[in-house]
Amino acid sequence: MKLQRVGKMKKNDKQKEIKEENKDLENLENQLKRALADYQNLEKRVSLEKSEWIKISNKDLLLKLLPGLDSLILALKHTQDEGVKVSIKHFIDILENEGVKKIEAVGKNFDPNLMEAISTVEGEEGIVIEEVRAGYTISDNVLRPAQVVVGRNKS
Repeated sequence: MKLQRVGKMKKNDKQKEIKEENKDLENLENQLKRALADYQNLEKRVSLEKSEWIKISNKDLLLKLLPGLDSLILALKHTQDEGVKVSIKHFIDILENEGVKKIEAVGKNFDPNLMEAISTVEGEEGIVIEEVRAGYTISDNVLRPAQVVVGRNKS
């Protein structure tokens, strides 16, 4: 009888050992899955941070280039030179390819989120009468607000 018990004990010990090894294996597998998920989250976060850094860098560069476009537009007001027109068109096409859009202001309601009122004149209340300097957005964020003249009623 003792031999049968020893045999059963060995069998029970082996089953316990197998169960423990399965638990260890399952724990290792779960740790691996968590580590993989953490790594994938890190990759996504780094990618987003990189794209934000690029956007900020682009924004700074674009803000430095916009005065050049302003000068070309001002030159076009004083001359009808075809070369200036082509340069402005080329400049605007490049900006549009980078996601920059001009803020349409004249004839629109004044929007303080997109525009900066630098003056008021007699006219329809709250409507933009004139654009002094063009404004631009990039990825639905204001790159530079439009400077505008806004209408006001007579007092």
